[in-house]
Amino acid sequence: MKKLSIILPLVLILSFMIGCQDNAAIAELEEFRAQAEVEEQNKELVIGLIEEFNKGNVESWRKLFAPEFGYYQPSMTTEPMSIEQTIAAFQRIYKGFPDYSWNIHELIAKGDKVIAWTVFTGTHDGEYGRIPATGNNIRLSIISIFQFKDGTWIETREEENVLDFMQQLGRELKPKEEK
Repeated sequence: MKKLSIILPLVLILSFMIGCQDNAAIAELEEFRAQAEVEEQNKELVIGLIEEFNKGNVESWRKLFAPEFGYYQPSMTTEPMSIEQTIAAFQRIYKGFPDYSWNIHELIAKGDKVIAWTVFTGTHDGEYGRIPATGNNIRLSIISIFQFKDGTWIETREEENVLDFMQQLGRELKPKEEK
């Protein structure tokens, strides 16, 4: 009888501990699922942004911009482009590269950010950045970090090989001439 009085409380304590661990594990799993859902939604937002760009419709981006939106290109720029400057910059791409295509090669979501490796291609058939049309085909690899909050677009930080891009447009890198 003494053994039963010792074993029974131990079994109850063990059952209680296992039950608490299961509740903690379930709560952790639910939190993980909710975060994964947000990350998938953010990836879908990036896909949608690029699809709209490829349709020539960056104006549609306005519905996603947060009031505090900033576009940093290159990523360490201290003064980001505003919403209006970002729209205008992408509209200039339409003029310079009428057959443009922006394609996603990889998306990685973590928390409120999505890292995108994309490749932009097009033919330089219009003026771009005061460079007259060259007819050159270009291919530009871009790494972007998009940040979202509650379905709104807060910022993008972007890196691309501008030197390679300019060389594809027929530009050369020359040393400064001495005075």
